[in-house]
Amino acid sequence: MSELIVKDNALINASYNLDLVEQRLILLAIIEARENGQGINANDPLTIHAESYIHQFGVHRNTAYQALKDACDDLFARQFSYQFKNERGNIEHVKSRWVSEVRYVDADAVVKLIFAPAVVPLITRLEERFTKYDIDQISGLSSAYSVRLYELLIQWRSTGKTPVIELADFRKRIGVLDTEYKRMAQLKERVLELAIKQINEHTDIIVTYKQHKAGRVITGFSFAFTQKKQSIDVTPKPKKLKPTEDLNTLLHDKKFLEKHARAGESWDDVRSRLKNEAETGKFSLAPTN
Repeated sequence: MSELIVKDNALINASYNLDLVEQRLILLAIIEARENGQGINANDPLTIHAESYIHQFGVHRNTAYQALKDACDDLFARQFSYQFKNERGNIEHVKSRWVSEVRYVDADAVVKLIFAPAVVPLITRLEERFTKYDIDQISGLSSAYSVRLYELLIQWRSTGKTPVIELADFRKRIGVLDTEYKRMAQLKERVLELAIKQINEHTDIIVTYKQHKAGRVITGFSFAFTQKKQSIDVTPKPKKLKPTEDLNTLLHDKKFLEKHARAGESWDDVRSRLKNEAETGKFSLAPTN
């Protein structure tokens, strides 16, 4: 199964500001819930291994450990806001934290987090207004603005173009604080054009934008995008693993576990058996001729 991220469009359109590591952490938590069948609720923690972060995003081990530690501190304080129409037809304005609890277990190099109650239904309900995309599409993006813009754009995948997004709304959706990039030239260079450049280079779409004005003042942007023409199969492929990679990294790779699992074994059973076999010399990562 492709590693799909599923979010309610209310969440994607929400006004919030997360840095790149925090966004990646939340995306991995969503995948973890899908893969282990645990589901997402407001009571049980989801576990994200540092090795999964390293493997998915291609970052250095030491960098990943420190980044995840810092993300735990910051993520708990993060808030977001969104609107929805209640059963009486009235608009409710909601403010919520992303998580109600977050932990970093240093000895195990794992993050455990519990999503806040308001977030859970926005992530888990699979309805028509949801947006889905493969995490591999954003793995190469190194800017939080790039991830946010990609999420905003693919809501309009069926038409390939967005309506005009007013400037103030665009800043909120993309995660730019009121105190940041007040000059239009800075906003375009460091946010908009940077994000478009990364999306065009690393994802499955090519994006252009138009600026809309009232007189000489830019008041908003609209976007158009096309799917890249693929000359090869674009189905996500398992990442190639080098024989020199340590066993702990491999034991968090689903394809590797599937390859070595025996009938009736759980993931934990496979990990435990392979560790024991490696210690006794019955299992080796060395390539065979």
